Amino acid sequence: MNVLLWVVYPYLAMAVLAGGLIWRYRYDKFGWTTRSSQLYETSVLRWGSPLFHFGVLMVLIGHIGGLLIPKSWTEAVGITEHAYHLMAVFIGTIAGFSTLIGMAILIARRRLTGPVFAATTKNDKAMYVVLAAVIVLGLWATVRANVAGEGYDYRETVAPWFRSLFYLSPDPEVMAGVPVGFQIHIIAAFALFAFWPFTRLVHAFSAPVGYLTRPYVVYRSRDPRPGLRPTRPGWEGPPQLPTRNRD
Repeated sequence: MNVLLWVVYPYLAMAVLAGGLIWRYRYDKFGWTTRSSQLYETSVLRWGSPLFHFGVLMVLIGHIGGLLIPKSWTEAVGITEHAYHLMAVFIGTIAGFSTLIGMAILIARRRLTGPVFAATTKNDKAMYVVLAAVIVLGLWATVRANVAGEGYDYRETVAPWFRSLFYLSPDPEVMAGVPVGFQIHIIAAFALFAFWPFTRLVHAFSAPVGYLTRPYVVYRSRDPRPGLRPTRPGWEGPPQLPTRNRD
């Protein structure tokens, strides 16, 4: 079971992620979009979208720092384990709740605004369920272990295992002793990765690189200034007869 969960399953999820992105780019370029609903409603979106995206960005930065940067590197630059733990728990909790609140606002907007709800697909609903599960499970594991509990240093277990996936030498026994909350969170996260290419979340892999090399868009004025275009008889109305000066 450990081999299945911590070796086979992660590689399978990453293979689906990579293959799905390639398939989506080759056969569904016009569908590679957020399907923005800003035209339907903006007042609630103005609050929910920044909260959600700011929270996701901070969560992503925190995960990159915690999983990909070895513990010895942070200690080498003078960041103690206690200082890192306080910073990670404080910032991570705020970022997690910001993401959760922002997503709750966006879901409420999507459900209560008629045109937005009409544009919501079954795929969108499933995406929200999986995304919410990952966020809630991550917050629950963090608060339970590091706020309500005695604390858990995932950089000694989860982080080395995660990095070993890229070395093609994962050790499933390392994950056997990880708290259940973190294990469920990781399983849900890899499920989200596998689901990612087939949802509107695919826009996260977009970058406006083409704007740097595309030609200029030429705008032509339609002002009725003389010399821009030849006059055409009949377009300006019937000619006006000269009036006689009575002075």
